[in-house]
Amino acid sequence: MYADDLAAASAPWSGSFTAVRATPDTVEVVTDAAGACPVYTVRTPDGLVVWGSSSRALAGLNGARVDQRWLAAYIGDRHSAPTDLSAWEGVAPVPPGHRLLLTADDTRTEQWWRPVPLPREEALERIRTSLVEGVRARSHGLRMSTDLAGVDSSALAVLSAKFGPVTGVTAHPEDAPEEGDLGYARALSVPGLCLRLFPMGEDHLPFSTCAGGLPPTDEPPPSAVSWAAFSGQLHAVGQDTDGCHLTGDGGDNLFLPPPTHLLTLARQHRWVGLWRDACAWARLRRRSPWPYVRAALAGDANALSRSAPDPPPWLCVPPPERVQAAGADDALVRLVRSVARAAASDIQLADHVGVEQHNPYLDGAVLGAVVSLAPPDRFSAYRYKPALMDALGDLLPPVVRGRTTKGAFVRDYHRAVRVHLRSVLDMCDGPLADAGLVDPEKLRSAVRAAALGARVPWAHLVTSLGANLWWESVSRTPVCAWGMSGEVRA
Repeated sequence: MYADDLAAASAPWSGSFTAVRATPDTVEVVTDAAGACPVYTVRTPDGLVVWGSSSRALAGLNGARVDQRWLAAYIGDRHSAPTDLSAWEGVAPVPPGHRLLLTADDTRTEQWWRPVPLPREEALERIRTSLVEGVRARSHGLRMSTDLAGVDSSALAVLSAKFGPVTGVTAHPEDAPEEGDLGYARALSVPGLCLRLFPMGEDHLPFSTCAGGLPPTDEPPPSAVSWAAFSGQLHAVGQDTDGCHLTGDGGDNLFLPPPTHLLTLARQHRWVGLWRDACAWARLRRRSPWPYVRAALAGDANALSRSAPDPPPWLCVPPPERVQAAGADDALVRLVRSVARAAASDIQLADHVGVEQHNPYLDGAVLGAVVSLAPPDRFSAYRYKPALMDALGDLLPPVVRGRTTKGAFVRDYHRAVRVHLRSVLDMCDGPLADAGLVDPEKLRSAVRAAALGARVPWAHLVTSLGANLWWESVSRTPVCAWGMSGEVRA
């Protein structure tokens, strides 16, 4: 293609992608707005700048050392890991929504994407179009599979069925066949959609072992501790389809955001709405509304968006100070980009099973459409995912539109720790402890409390144990070997 502005020309495309254009003098790499297709650079000992889509592969050019600063920050708050670092020393991410320009004499980045506010109806139409076209681009002519669980994945299944046959897979406890999402999945009757059940037994519990262990990825994947169930589900759907699978990852982050819209209400002096929504959110969280009001008046987006205000007690390294989001839009963009970056590692896991996994909610066009909607219109304490329902509601059957719950799996984690207590305790003495990043005794104490059914910071616990499994995986698997071939060009 020819275009003066590659970023502007590719921005309307559907899906998640990286656009690259090479001329005799310049290589231009355009990253997607959401960061679902990460791009990295590394400078070799010879001074060459190399770019690529895998930070781990690039790390092979620079010693392949895990960046412990990044990992400590990730353990402290996985959504606030430094955006200028990667999980590998010397490998730097190219920011999402930027273009990377490489010449023989220079390497620089330029921002090409910024949120653009739109009127409500226009923003909702853009959300609808970007999701429908994102699913169409992936589904047309293929036998697809999708998760069939909550509202987000069910909506994708319904959309995908409009363009061809799709198998929706619903996981459920083997000994409780009617629990979780299964009742909603059975009630969903759509032409072209076939339901496939995936009963999860003891072998699929979190922390279960798989032959060969966890495959290596660029960074700790969200599914690290649940690799047994994740791989088993992908193996099951891969038998009946063309190996292309859609997930609802990112839907909650886009359409069920924390109450950062209170910042907008405060800046616009909409005091009645501010107090009403702060009280509504406080009731949901069983807290006083005053911390939300104070944060909104102070412009503290981090206090409103932080699900875990403190790092885990077993972290030995002080995490870096979080960068303050500039407002509700900036907070949403930062959150979605952190989720998209991590989801890329789950995509790498799926590759090991031979399945091509896609996350349409993490498309750059979808992020741009959602963030174009005014923050107060994205949030409601009284309606479930109002922006999604207002954009797609007429395309979805009543069983999807009317759902206001999600499947809960905390009980599975408690059970998993009890069943695999010895191996989970052994994880506390892994490479994280060897590097001095975590206190193994405090981590073991949290594991034992979880085994007894006590309340524990599950997000922190799963993140830490998943990071340990990942570090063990990349330590035992050699990185790819590099060699110079042909003429080196800018």
